[in-house]
Amino acid sequence: MSDPPSTGVDWRPRREYVPYSPEGANNGATTKPPREIVDPAILPGGKKSLAGISIRSFVLGQVFGLCIVVTSLLLKSSNPLWRAPFFLTTLSLFHFLEYYITARYSTPYASISAFLLSSNGAAYNIAHTSALAECLFTRLVLSERYVKLASLAFGGTRMQIGLGLVLIVVGQLVRSLAMAHAGTNFTHTVQSRRREGHTLVKDGIYSILRHPSYFGFFWWGLGTQMVLGNAVCFVAYAIVLWKFFSSRIQREEKFLIGFFGKEYIEYRDMTRVGIPFIS
Repeated sequence: MSDPPSTGVDWRPRREYVPYSPEGANNGATTKPPREIVDPAILPGGKKSLAGISIRSFVLGQVFGLCIVVTSLLLKSSNPLWRAPFFLTTLSLFHFLEYYITARYSTPYASISAFLLSSNGAAYNIAHTSALAECLFTRLVLSERYVKLASLAFGGTRMQIGLGLVLIVVGQLVRSLAMAHAGTNFTHTVQSRRREGHTLVKDGIYSILRHPSYFGFFWWGLGTQMVLGNAVCFVAYAIVLWKFFSSRIQREEKFLIGFFGKEYIEYRDMTRVGIPFIS
């Protein structure tokens, strides 16, 4: 496996060497063996803490496995509450892949924040909590008639679930491919300064979509709400995500034009975003 491209960030462990001298030289002094210099960032409490990464991966794996089992059992008994653990399954997989793909293809920037478990702010957590709450409230309190009426906009319950599953799979796949293909050019935050080694990626998935990671998350998010059967949160997700990505793309493209000039303008004119009403 080849080394990651140079980014100006030294991610490899460093070793401090002391020049060797034969025993008996220097008035009988002996040379000490090489001493490891540990990067403080990987120690507990650091932004790349190995302990922190391990526990988060463990918890996400446990949630993923447990929720798959619960989803299967509820589906087998035709219990409509299967949607809630299924949602947690998709969430745990999403957050694990965010870190894993960063670690695999953008190693220098693989910090704990790459899990996106807490770095998205309170609004992100409120949105997912609201989605779970609406799902449970709809299935436990409201009548089946309301559920059927809410699904009519998508052609019925089966069509709604089927389309939702397609959006989840396509959205996750496109986002993961975007992160992997961009490599060290991908970051979870908008960059206002061009980093050393930053290049404009225009091939692969980027030859079709210029912001494929945003495209992926937008449709993934809407797909989860369709599977959950959430009428209110579906509309809320669509509005909030559209506003967020519309503003973020405008801001990001100003910086990208500053980085790459005419090259980015020509690239922008040849590609699309894939989110409705964002050109």
